[in-house]
Amino acid sequence: MLNYIAQRVVLALLVLLMVSIGVFSIVRMLPGDAVILSLDEFSSLTPEALAEARKELGIDRPFINQYGTWIWGVVRGDLGQSLVTRRSVTSELTSRVILTLHLAVMAMIIGLIIAIPIGILSAVRQDTAADYGGRLFAIMGLSLPDFWMAVVAITFLTIVFQWFPPRGFEPIWIDPWKNIQQLGLPALIIGSRFSAVVMRMTRSSLLEVLREDYIRTAWSKGLGERTVIMRHAMKNALIPVVTVIGQQFSLLIGGTVIVEFIFLLPGVGSLTLDAVFLRDYTMIQGAVLFFATVMVFMNRTVTDKSRQPVYDGSRLRVDYKKVDGKWLIDYITPI
Repeated sequence: MLNYIAQRVVLALLVLLMVSIGVFSIVRMLPGDAVILSLDEFSSLTPEALAEARKELGIDRPFINQYGTWIWGVVRGDLGQSLVTRRSVTSELTSRVILTLHLAVMAMIIGLIIAIPIGILSAVRQDTAADYGGRLFAIMGLSLPDFWMAVVAITFLTIVFQWFPPRGFEPIWIDPWKNIQQLGLPALIIGSRFSAVVMRMTRSSLLEVLREDYIRTAWSKGLGERTVIMRHAMKNALIPVVTVIGQQFSLLIGGTVIVEFIFLLPGVGSLTLDAVFLRDYTMIQGAVLFFATVMVFMNRTVTDKSRQPVYDGSRLRVDYKKVDGKWLIDYITPI
């Protein structure tokens, strides 16, 4: 067990190291001069002033030296200083990460409330109108991009109801109603794709479990549908679903970038886009490393090592027949 945990920790650190090298290299390929964008419009743009500004920001040194200084600061918990605001990147991210995590968790809760019941209904009523409706919902959720739904929702609410979600952010433990007004619609939009993925996994996993012998045995005992589905089938069907939820949560964090920008929410996503527009190298590096850390942590923590069900069952083949609406054992064959 300890060897397994150590192996996963080492692999996660290697992935983050590669991400840090990649983002540190790519941001310096962006067009534009971060020094010019960071200077005040009334500042002198003489070559001497630009050279002095580059020296002050530490971007006049060789690439290796810059990366070594930055990564050593990351190890010590210091992500550097913003080239634009001159504030600590760590403090900027800390002040905004609460909103981003809040939005992602709310989107996940909304998605689960929608996805799990639809997935169960779609599996239990396979090839019926309910199943077709659930599969259509999943296809739409996977096909429609978040930014498109956000723009359409804002346009519709503004034109028809003359209403726009309140700007800013109020934590739910301070003002729950205002928090729902601010984050409810963005969370619903972000959670739509999440719910589509979870719904499809719930349906396919439950259909697979419902074909197992021990489920047929439960039917043959005369157990009710709710007992068979919720007490016996869902225990094993949720194993791959939980894995998908963990993997998709990291994508929810990444999906907040555009939605936060569209709804004017002061989260990590909007901070990242602003940093890209202003060529704020250190802020981009810190934000991307934050997103990468969340994704690596979730993917390494929630992993489906086996698709085998918890119940192994007996080495018998059991055939059934339906009599008066109940499944009864027809005959048993050793295998």
